[in-house]
Amino acid sequence: MPKIRSNRGAKKRFVKTGTGKVKRKRAYASHILSKKTSKRKRTLRKSDLIDSADVKRVKRMIT
Repeated sequence: MPKIRSNRGAKKRFVKTGTGKVKRKRAYASHILSKKTSKRKRTLRKSDLIDSADVKRVKRMIT
């Protein structure tokens, strides 16, 4: 039986933490930043955890 390949796109977007949670980058931070407030842009710099509904699926893709 062949090995299951990891999803390369998901591997670049998500990272597994030491406790087994999955971190992601926030969306809407790449362009048209002039109309966004400083507070909003500051929040977008921070990473976030993925939703609990997606954890199982994403973990399967990145391992």
